[in-house]
Amino acid sequence: MKTEQENKNTSNRRDFIKTSAIAAAAFMIVPRHVLGGKGFLAPSDRLLVAGIGAGGKGQSDIAMFAKSGKADIAFLCDVDDRRAANSVKAFPKAKYYKDWREMLDKEHKNFDAVSVSTPDHNHAIQALAAMQLGKHVYVQKPLTHDIHEARILTAAAKKYKVVTQMGNQGASNDGPRQMKEWYEAGLIGDVHTVYAWTNRPVWPQGIPWPTRKAEIPKELDWNLWLGTAPEKDFVDKLVPFNWRGWWDYGTGALGDMGCHLIEAPFSVLNLKYAKEVEASVGSVYVDEFKRGYFPESCPPSSHVTLKFPKTNKTKGDVTLHWMDGGIQPERPAELEANETFGDGGNGTLFIGTKGKMMSETYSANPKLLPLSRNKDIKVPEKYARVKGGADGHYAQWVEAAIAGYGKQEVSSPFEIAGPLTEALLMANLAIRSFDIKKTVNGKDSYPGRYIKMLWDNDNMKITNFDEANQFVKREYRKGWNNLTL
Repeated sequence: MKTEQENKNTSNRRDFIKTSAIAAAAFMIVPRHVLGGKGFLAPSDRLLVAGIGAGGKGQSDIAMFAKSGKADIAFLCDVDDRRAANSVKAFPKAKYYKDWREMLDKEHKNFDAVSVSTPDHNHAIQALAAMQLGKHVYVQKPLTHDIHEARILTAAAKKYKVVTQMGNQGASNDGPRQMKEWYEAGLIGDVHTVYAWTNRPVWPQGIPWPTRKAEIPKELDWNLWLGTAPEKDFVDKLVPFNWRGWWDYGTGALGDMGCHLIEAPFSVLNLKYAKEVEASVGSVYVDEFKRGYFPESCPPSSHVTLKFPKTNKTKGDVTLHWMDGGIQPERPAELEANETFGDGGNGTLFIGTKGKMMSETYSANPKLLPLSRNKDIKVPEKYARVKGGADGHYAQWVEAAIAGYGKQEVSSPFEIAGPLTEALLMANLAIRSFDIKKTVNGKDSYPGRYIKMLWDNDNMKITNFDEANQFVKREYRKGWNNLTL
């Protein structure tokens, strides 16, 4: 039989082991920056992620971070409890917030990185707030709603030395790398013209703003959803998806698909900032010879032409055509009658001095034209592929964030995603300028139509049509501070 002292020693040992185990478990989930500064490798080698936007695309983003096997979802935040329900159920240990500002304020010491998957108009303010706290950020495409915001986030990534990635999964596909190898091997000569097209929008556009306000669902914080956008009454069929077609919140077909389709030209040709832009848009007629005027809504279709300066990959300027609403460029003569152009609804076409090549959404399945050329391609692999391709885009960011700033490459860092996003928003600037109206002596005119707009990149302004510059930078709603580094 044990003595009283032996029983006491055994009890003390058990308490010590129990306490040590609890302490060790707690240590394993401490954010890495607490343990040793930026870039420090925690014993668990895992990334603690806070998700702003937990429904829809946010739900799938968060799930993919967890699927990487190297990230834990520590916090969830969404303005709509209905949309967040699946993520809350999937990650029961994650603490849930409705206001992202409260989450960042109270919990910033308890996570390493932030995923932003909200409507376009709030991307920049949420991402910048996280970056200023030293958090790595993953932001859904398009990176921002305005040109000014894109320039700010591009600079912020460098200033705050955090790992950034835009949710442009195609940037991690094999396609852009393969096309770079083909192009640099001279298979299509010098590219001077690119076409990108989409069947989007697949939501209503070219329509008037609803006149009847609706009851706000009890699960939705409408004020937080509006965020930086102007004060407006809640209306039906705006949340959770159709906001994409309204300029106050979304960026239209360009914002939805542009990053996926223009990634390849930027990657292959090393494009940066456009110097000229012009646009034409589809019309909606509400009566005989009466064209509808709906400046709050994106148009049903558009064709935008952007001109980019010569790069180290081209011999001269590059003209990029964007088409949406189902409009497509002329089929290349090299395609047989029953061969699919792009993937049917979407695609990208490069036209060079010695040939052509095309790809699908996400820069997938690149092909030389005519298709018979693809049988005997013998170009060595020059650029390392991302494990998992488009799906590997998430794990790539997680692993780079674990390694620390500047240690590992990502496919769509803000230094690339920022200029790419600006190109899309430059196109939108031209589209929106189409509806600038002036009324003199009772007669309406539209001076932004059918002109070419010239861009001063250093000063971030259109030089020959000042009214267009209102779309470079918007004023946030009262109570929401404009971005400052």
